[in-house]
Amino acid sequence: MIFRFENPEFLLLFLLVPSLMWWYIKYRNKVSASLRFSYLGFARKANSSAPKKARFILFGLRMLVVMLLITAFAKPQSGVSGEEVITEGIDIVLALDISSSMLAEDIKPNRVEAVKKDAEDFIQGRKNDRIGMVIFAGEAFTQCPLTLDYGILLNFLDKIEVGMIEDGTAIGMGLATAVNRMQNSKAKSKVIVLLTDGRNNKGEIDPITAAQLAQTYDVKIYAIGAGGHGSALYPVDDPVFGKRYVPMKIDIDEETLQEISEMTEGEYFRADDRERLQQIFQKIDDMEKTKIEVKEYTRYSELFYYFVMAALGLLVIEIVLAHTKFRKIP
Repeated sequence: MIFRFENPEFLLLFLLVPSLMWWYIKYRNKVSASLRFSYLGFARKANSSAPKKARFILFGLRMLVVMLLITAFAKPQSGVSGEEVITEGIDIVLALDISSSMLAEDIKPNRVEAVKKDAEDFIQGRKNDRIGMVIFAGEAFTQCPLTLDYGILLNFLDKIEVGMIEDGTAIGMGLATAVNRMQNSKAKSKVIVLLTDGRNNKGEIDPITAAQLAQTYDVKIYAIGAGGHGSALYPVDDPVFGKRYVPMKIDIDEETLQEISEMTEGEYFRADDRERLQQIFQKIDDMEKTKIEVKEYTRYSELFYYFVMAALGLLVIEIVLAHTKFRKIP
């Protein structure tokens, strides 16, 4: 709670109060009047309604009225301070590859599980940003539209599994679907985080065309190529020997991923292990920070009318007492 006077210069009038009190004490007995009676019998029998010395109460009430009015003229105010937080949110769509090659274990425990865990940390680290999710393999669809409800988003992320959709790597379709979620966005910044471990081999839209579409809507693409170098162990279910691992050639189309990132003023990253993948998500998080502006304000309420009402009340009391209990003749 904050208290202030809007017109504090009126408080200087309080300097007159001691002078008025001094004047009253010095001259109160010097002001007198006389009446002539032809017969004093009735006057002698009359009793004073109040002791003469008690009449200072009237002066005290009048001085209180003066002080209350001076305070009212100074316009006392009480204020409550607060903060107004203004944010410019960012719209982010995670476009995640869930093709069968994402089961490779060069990134522990495997590519898709590592991506899910680091994407979860990324989502939980954001505030005031709408985040959506698109998944793709041989085709693409929206797993979760842009939302501020991170609980629902994380629930959808947890349900992602390889094999949910037709196998393949439709990078262009994944990007186009992500851009489609952004076309009506009014966010200050629009970002797609694309993660894949291969090259485009499915879908009606190629990655370059999808990137041109992203340019049209001012969408920035951060592309991540997930996978080591050379070959990686890939689990297969053998009907005879059960689960076994076979080497799989790592084939990430880095040139195209680099190109679509540069076209949209984004950046390309290569995640060849779990630690590098974590660092990339952290770097993207640091680069795409939501602008937060905090404005402090104080809201004041007028209090002067309380002092005016109190002054009027005391003035009425003083007038009533002056004409009743403390009445004097003349």
